[in-house]
Amino acid sequence: MRLVATTAGTVRGADEDGVAVFRGIPYAAAPVGPLRFAPPAPVPPWDGVREAVAFGPTAPKNPYAPPLDALLPDPDVPGDACLNLNVWTGAPPGAGRPVMVWLHGGALRNGSSAVPLYDGRAFARDGVVLVSLNYRLGIEGFGVFPDAPANLGLRDQLAALGWVRDNIRGFGGDPGNVTVFGESAGAVCLGALLASPRSRGLLRRAVLQSGAPAAAAPGKAARTTAAMARHLGVEPTAEAFARVDRARLLAAQRAATAKGTPLTGGRGFHIVVDGDLVPEDPAAALAGGAAGDVDVLMGGNTEEYRLWFVPTGLADRVGRTALRLALLRHGAPWRTPRVYRAGRPGASPGEILGAVATDVVLRVPQGRLADARTQGRGRTFLYEFGWRSPVQGLGACHALEIGFVFDTLGTEDSRLLAGDAAPRSLARAMHRAWIDFATHGDPGWPRWDAGRPVMTFGAEGAHVVHAPREAERRLWS
Repeated sequence: MRLVATTAGTVRGADEDGVAVFRGIPYAAAPVGPLRFAPPAPVPPWDGVREAVAFGPTAPKNPYAPPLDALLPDPDVPGDACLNLNVWTGAPPGAGRPVMVWLHGGALRNGSSAVPLYDGRAFARDGVVLVSLNYRLGIEGFGVFPDAPANLGLRDQLAALGWVRDNIRGFGGDPGNVTVFGESAGAVCLGALLASPRSRGLLRRAVLQSGAPAAAAPGKAARTTAAMARHLGVEPTAEAFARVDRARLLAAQRAATAKGTPLTGGRGFHIVVDGDLVPEDPAAALAGGAAGDVDVLMGGNTEEYRLWFVPTGLADRVGRTALRLALLRHGAPWRTPRVYRAGRPGASPGEILGAVATDVVLRVPQGRLADARTQGRGRTFLYEFGWRSPVQGLGACHALEIGFVFDTLGTEDSRLLAGDAAPRSLARAMHRAWIDFATHGDPGWPRWDAGRPVMTFGAEGAHVVHAPREAERRLWS
């Protein structure tokens, strides 16, 4: 067993397969009572030794709705002290190791650090100190109220990064060499953190997986709060919501957000431009030079849309008329279906719509940001994950790359998406690229420039492609 002193007290972890693991360490006080809709408060110090061998409580959330619940396990650990984190480090720990901090996804209303796919042993085995964390979700993390600060879940993440700065040296990490990486909503949060003046000095590098910097105006983001208030029959204030039983609150949240997805829209939760933590739209701030000295690696999966379109049957229900109407809403040129179909012979209208949505929400914004960053001191690298899962026709869908990045293809939740024959060699290549980027800022391929180099991780292995699907990209320029 391992003892480490933190600023709040001593914690005891466990040795697992040559790795020291510390789970459930609080980085902020439990968000209950007067702290429920308040910014994260300091952890009350403790005497003696605190056991840190089990995952801490997860943030209040609903399970994923069918059919995603069968593909994306989402453990629920009861308890109020959900602002906790986990650390994996070498046993015995070295000194000055690079640090990687993981922000999980889940549309800002699902997910936790207890998902087995996010096990950090492979990172620790390969010389990295891996930190994963929980943050407030849904209405308690991203609700918009007139009487409470916005972006509480984002403020939680910032508090966790402050904990890393103040404590990670005791776990063998270098607080001056911190890479934050996040997927989906975690990547969107990371984009906002990068653009926020509050994050200066807390991270050196960033990896955005399947997410682009984005935020909503308070009025738009408040629509979900208002819908929940109508469902509950209360005023849309933090004071009124704090008096509602949590089970009723989650039921109202499920009802208000049932039809929303990250690609098709609908009511959900958003990072908010609040004039404080997020002073302006993160995409605009980053394009304007914010975090220009931070190295950034970003990308996504070739067929992100298939996670939502295929299991639900949406890909088969979309016809030509629905495709045209959707493209009109996106402001797409009339020739868009022809251009996309040229690279996808035999694609259905639903598959064309999914490819367009993937580009509009992810690939195009990331490309624009990469272009804007070419004059800054920080280097920018792009990747694309294209290996296709045989499971349920998911293909190269959203979230599939995570097991490759963490080198956890053997876990049951990875097999749910990737099957039993996912290539370990591709996982080793992707995992190593992330470690190399965190260690010295170079994942192993050319930085972004006018040639538009993209490292593609696919069935043929890892290789650089210049300006992939350029005709499709130009539709949006």
